[in-house]
Amino acid sequence: MNKKLLVTGGAGFIGSEFVRSGVRMGYGMLVVDSLTYAGDMQRLKEVDKETTFYRTDISEKESMEYIFETEKPDIVVHFAAESHVDRSIQDASPFFDTNVKGTQILLDVSRKYEIERFVNISTDEVYGELSEDGQFYETTPLNPNSPYSVSKASSDMLGRAYHRTYGMPVITVRPCNNYGPWQYPEKLIPVIILKALHNEKVPVYARGENIREWLFVSDCIDAVFSVLEKGEAGETYNIGSGEEKRNIDVVKTVLNLLNKPDDLIDFVEDRLGHDFRYSLNSKKIEKQLGWKSSIKFAEGIDRTVKWYLDNAGWMNGKAIT
Repeated sequence: MNKKLLVTGGAGFIGSEFVRSGVRMGYGMLVVDSLTYAGDMQRLKEVDKETTFYRTDISEKESMEYIFETEKPDIVVHFAAESHVDRSIQDASPFFDTNVKGTQILLDVSRKYEIERFVNISTDEVYGELSEDGQFYETTPLNPNSPYSVSKASSDMLGRAYHRTYGMPVITVRPCNNYGPWQYPEKLIPVIILKALHNEKVPVYARGENIREWLFVSDCIDAVFSVLEKGEAGETYNIGSGEEKRNIDVVKTVLNLLNKPDDLIDFVEDRLGHDFRYSLNSKKIEKQLGWKSSIKFAEGIDRTVKWYLDNAGWMNGKAIT
């Protein structure tokens, strides 16, 4: 019998991809999401009948206790998070409420109900930044630089502590930048598409020289399922593509796919504390679990742009604030 999975943040960009994939794989899916500005039930419309949904905040302990007691999930996959760096710079409080307190409560309830496995979804940003050379390994000391990444590093360390102290079967994954269909237009790629389609200026921090590693969302989810099914409790796994791009090159690629001119680019004042470069070494998950990314950026970005063109109504209904 397939396991029952409780997925936090399951109406979000990456979480909903996991839910849709899990349904296709035959898992029982419980979705917990507070449906903040970035959550959207439209992402789950194709699997609505195959999922059980609870609208609640993971930091509300009584609600979480009720769900665990009622549904008795086997596994928790924890995607729920406030995740936009710019918003964390403006107001850090929601990030610590959800990413730290919410994680702590979720771990406490999961421990009480003896969850078989707890997959904690983190980010490459917890490592800090790199110069032109080098990579982040799972053993690299954490050195977060934004309120967002500090809150995620705290979530990481909570999972580690609960494994060490209580023996909880926590596994941590640290993906690089995800992109693909259904991403809320506050992140770089959907912002480019939305602005360019309206012939508006596309804001780019500084000169766009900052470097990120890009992973198509379905590849990320394949990796998470590999960790869920074959990963070892207490371990951490980087999830990267090996494809690094300067922000300015990503912008120009998207504009070219949309047949829009580069003069839409508007260089703006740099983000406070802006990390220069991230790069993950993902050999551990490749060697131990047999996972490797399969969708190259050229294919993934083409598919992403086409999806947004086909779903312009959904995208246009999302306000960028």
